[in-house]
Amino acid sequence: MTEVGTVALRHNPLNAVTAKVERVTYADGHTAVRKELKRPATETGPWAASSDPRHWNYWRRELEVYRDDELRARLADAGLVLPGAEVDERPDGAEILMEDIAGTPGTHFSLAEHAVLARACGRWQALPAAERPWTSTGFLRDYSTTRVVPWQLMTDEDAWQQPLVRDNWPPELRQAWTALLVHRDALLKLVGSLPRARCHLDFWVSNVIQRPTGELALFDWSFLGDGALGEDIGNYIPDAVFDLFWPAERMPELAETCITNYVDGLREAGWRGNPDQVRLAVMASGVKYAWLLPGLLGRASDATHSAYHQQADSRHLFQQRGQALLFVANWCAEALTRPRR
Repeated sequence: MTEVGTVALRHNPLNAVTAKVERVTYADGHTAVRKELKRPATETGPWAASSDPRHWNYWRRELEVYRDDELRARLADAGLVLPGAEVDERPDGAEILMEDIAGTPGTHFSLAEHAVLARACGRWQALPAAERPWTSTGFLRDYSTTRVVPWQLMTDEDAWQQPLVRDNWPPELRQAWTALLVHRDALLKLVGSLPRARCHLDFWVSNVIQRPTGELALFDWSFLGDGALGEDIGNYIPDAVFDLFWPAERMPELAETCITNYVDGLREAGWRGNPDQVRLAVMASGVKYAWLLPGLLGRASDATHSAYHQQADSRHLFQQRGQALLFVANWCAEALTRPRR
């Protein structure tokens, strides 16, 4: 069918797996979303593609996901949609042509819509998933410890006196984040010791659309694999605030709503585990962002700043992220002292 136009869609251009994501319009008026993937090359770095099926950035994982009828059915049972897709693998990579789902994007969700998604996620993850040789393992540790990070700025007085930092971050944040870094390995081990689930591992507002019928479509399955039960929710809440899709002032409300509804969804689908362990996973998985604060210190004097690859007001961005970082640091501190039952 003849293409008459394409529009680039917002995505992470740093990931070496993704060549492009675009909406395609055809001569008859219908549209589709095309995602082009690249085979691993010689590039190295935190977003390098991998040919290892267990690596968190395995380049072929999404091809396998869209071909997995069992996963599609499990998601549907939970009220979640894996978009229909045609997959074409080529010598240099692959193309996924997905249905273009219309509806409300997660970036515009109300609190009630966040609650519905969290509950559906719980229903999906309540029961063990069938083994697949291409799902990721060790995502939290491998992803979070391979960032290029200016750790030395944590003790650099000049870095902390940059106006965007000094004027917009809570005064207690420095000590709280230092404590998180001191206990980083303990937090990673804690999350690794908790009950497991098949997780999306990039579960956040930019990867979901709610159809007018109420169904929730999930996208970007690049990292799918082993995680702690609750780890997806622990990613969903901070990311919504870090990228300015939810106000930091309402972060506690979003957190409690998502955790409560996720646990309710687990129970609806027959799970009979300990909800305290789920809450622990949500809180302790905040260690994923250990690199973020020093990274922000390194960019605080830049002329412009972006939130999810789109320019943002610098003062507002640092004020919101400062509040969210303190929330995450306090979560991690509580996780380490919370009684294990």
